[in-house]
Amino acid sequence: MKLATYQDGSRDGQLLVVSRDLSQAHYANGIATRMQQVLDDWGFLSPQLDELYTQLNHGKLRHAFNFEPKQCMAPLPRAFQRVGGGAYLNQAELLAQNPLGEPLMQQGGSDDFLGPCEPARFAAEAMGLDFEAGLAVITGDVACGASAAQALEGVRLLMLVNDWRLRNLSPADLASRPACAFSPVAVTPDELGAAWSAGRVDLPLQAMWNGRKVGLCEAGPEMRFHFGQLMAHAAKTRRLRAGSIIASGAVSNKDASRGFCCIAEKRALEALESGQAKTEYMQFGDSIRIEMKGRDGLSLFGAIDQDVTSLAEAAVTGH
Repeated sequence: MKLATYQDGSRDGQLLVVSRDLSQAHYANGIATRMQQVLDDWGFLSPQLDELYTQLNHGKLRHAFNFEPKQCMAPLPRAFQRVGGGAYLNQAELLAQNPLGEPLMQQGGSDDFLGPCEPARFAAEAMGLDFEAGLAVITGDVACGASAAQALEGVRLLMLVNDWRLRNLSPADLASRPACAFSPVAVTPDELGAAWSAGRVDLPLQAMWNGRKVGLCEAGPEMRFHFGQLMAHAAKTRRLRAGSIIASGAVSNKDASRGFCCIAEKRALEALESGQAKTEYMQFGDSIRIEMKGRDGLSLFGAIDQDVTSLAEAAVTGH
């Protein structure tokens, strides 16, 4: 099934069930009003939502309405924790992160996520504004010390993530991890069919920067650590509670013709080839669109479609 959260003036929004083709939606308030409720009682509530989803797809719900991604918050607008990064060996090598056989994961802010079409606001272009297009899972409860196979059973939903980075700030500075954005909908693994394989999503992820395709990277084959391994690594020292978010980091392929899912990777390649990075980071007024399509050509999660704006401008205009 596919779930989303609409803006309603509250911090946690209103839970929706969304049709498979992303054209229609229906409020889930007869079952649950917020995503976290469902994650906390998945075994009881998710079958009810799945039945609503089936009825929606068959056109049997009188009060269905047109789905509008611009009205969406992140599927889970705030989470107990977010951990991510380090799943793709190629990116780790290019950015000189020297992987030592384990995921290089970092804890990020999780109290406030951006909606899929919400502008990303920054104080200065000089911070080195960079997108990171990847995938993320929302977990159920995962026990401390769980194996990768055990952890993988705790995947409840998948979604796309734009994990914004400020490359010119110190990596040790927590301020270098601004609020990230997620796709309009989160989907259960069965929605991916055969593309969900051994904890990986075997589909290409597209990134379009200012309307130009800059990346069409295969998300599955070069994911060194699958989601079960990432979750198990995060659970080595503590349990994960339902509603934790585990992200992959930017999708990355060794074949440079596939493009890039973060600017830092492109700049690293340029430096290796010519001794100097040429591609500039993002500027105010730029846009980024991130989307993944299934083997049927339909958008699986909807698109993250964001503009980059100045905090100062937002303060003046009130937007």
